[in-house]
Amino acid sequence: MKVLIVKTSSMGDIIHTFPAVEDAVRNRPDIDFDWCVEEPFAGIVALHPAIGTIHKVAVRRWRKRLLDGATWREMAGLRGALRASRYDLVIDAQGLLKSALVAIQAGAPIAGFDRASAREPSATLFYRHRYAVPRDLHAIERTRRLFGLALGYQPDLWTLRSGIVPPAGNLPGIDGQTAFLLHGTSREDKKWPVEDWIETARRLTDRQFTPVVTWSNEAEKNVAEAVATAVPGTVLVAKSPLADVAAILGRAALVIGADTGLTHLASAFGRPTVAIFLATEPGLTGPRGPFASTLLAPAGGRVTPAEVIAEAERLLALSSKAPA
Repeated sequence: MKVLIVKTSSMGDIIHTFPAVEDAVRNRPDIDFDWCVEEPFAGIVALHPAIGTIHKVAVRRWRKRLLDGATWREMAGLRGALRASRYDLVIDAQGLLKSALVAIQAGAPIAGFDRASAREPSATLFYRHRYAVPRDLHAIERTRRLFGLALGYQPDLWTLRSGIVPPAGNLPGIDGQTAFLLHGTSREDKKWPVEDWIETARRLTDRQFTPVVTWSNEAEKNVAEAVATAVPGTVLVAKSPLADVAAILGRAALVIGADTGLTHLASAFGRPTVAIFLATEPGLTGPRGPFASTLLAPAGGRVTPAEVIAEAERLLALSSKAPA
């Protein structure tokens, strides 16, 4: 049986789908899985060994260039590739109109959330199979239940495995334990103050950790350079391909991150991960993992570096007792 997964974005949403894939691999070894994803996240999907062909879409770019002939050729090429794969089933794990429109290109029956469960009810008009999944569950559990209903098994919700492993590679020249500080995020109200990142880096070096920072745009570069300048011994990684960052992240002794996709990735790798949520509620979409924890700023309050370090030490102690 051939199944196409449609979950095009964002990074966190894609990572939240991996436990459902891992369930399916254990319960339905007869199924071959492919995936359709936005092109910047293809490398993330490739981290799961059960995924075969990765079909890339560029919905955001296509929307901006609808009158461009190259756009229509790309869309036609995607449709042709999906049809040629002859899928037995498509699972739209996103529940959006845009994901449903991608899913129908495969010309196969589509399974997804029902009208009361989908993020955009209009998407369900394109589904042959619709399943009720409570909306008040974490995104990981919702997706696991959807896959189980669509593929005919009951997921073991007491266990949580992502099935992904870090890509090969590492950052040369780092001695000792690394603590990756993921300060970059998409919204201003999610960003922890640079002074708090600097104080956290100082506290980490006092504990014989090597802080690591990186960046993906000019604003993030300014923060990363400020931390590296203020705290000698901090390793500044230049803007790098996602696979290279994932390789470093997956081998870090500790990860401290804002509400961003890379923080979700760290928790999925099973790294001790402290997530700092300042403006969003982590209950339904926060990082999940064996050694992941979220610190939520109280109304009108803040998360302090001391609180972050205390939680990091708790997670490190917990992970040190886990079976190898």
